[in-house]
Amino acid sequence: MSTQRPVTEDDLQAYVDDVLAPAERRRIEAYLDQHPDVAQRIGDYAGQRDALRQVLGGIAAEPVPPELSLAGLIEAHQLREREARKAGAVRRSDWRQAAAGLALLFAGGGAGWALHGVEAAPTGGAAVLAQEAADSYAVYAPDHVRPVELKAEASAELVNWVSGRLRHPVSVPDLSQAGYRFMGGRLVATAHGPAALFLYDDDRGTRLAMLVRPMAIDKDMPMSEHAMGTTGGVAWAEKGIGYSLVGSAPASALHPLADQVRRQIDGDA
Repeated sequence: MSTQRPVTEDDLQAYVDDVLAPAERRRIEAYLDQHPDVAQRIGDYAGQRDALRQVLGGIAAEPVPPELSLAGLIEAHQLREREARKAGAVRRSDWRQAAAGLALLFAGGGAGWALHGVEAAPTGGAAVLAQEAADSYAVYAPDHVRPVELKAEASAELVNWVSGRLRHPVSVPDLSQAGYRFMGGRLVATAHGPAALFLYDDDRGTRLAMLVRPMAIDKDMPMSEHAMGTTGGVAWAEKGIGYSLVGSAPASALHPLADQVRRQIDGDA
């Protein structure tokens, strides 16, 4: 007798995005028939999707303006370079500015918006840790296809994997009492080496991320709250290991959850 796996938020979002195989789609539809409250929420998401497609479909179909095409950007840069050579040597600073401008245009299609909300890079150990967690959260938390490398049912394998790479025993905090399920995790890269990233979600689809990595300098730091755009975070370090809990909520709202994590870590130690 086989037990059908439970429907997750990832399944529901994949249903909204219409990327499920027919059999899986029928399974989700049967689940929604039995859960009208969830069906209402998913129906709202589908409505938002259709409205966005209707509003933005024409824009997406428009050709890229010639001045923003790759060929146009290269041609404009080559023209500036030729003019600069006629007037004298190309200054190093001009070249760096041109390269930076091209990179922003290639990456975002709109340099002005790409710089929206950019702040000076954090310099303190806790602030850096919180920013690294926020960066990973921004990449993986919105992913409804593969947000984690190993899911919750493979937590033993996940713990062994990340503990080996971090060269330190790592445990997965339990936030179920606060209403958050452990989704799974993965290794992520930071400027200070590999880090473990654990993801959680609740019944509303709200996700949290927990980043764990060794600390070479700030090996013991008290808890501190951080705001990084729309992401809040709480970071601290104990005995050479740094921890940062982040989510799309104010840091003050995340602090009680971070306290739970810290108590569990202290208990495991």
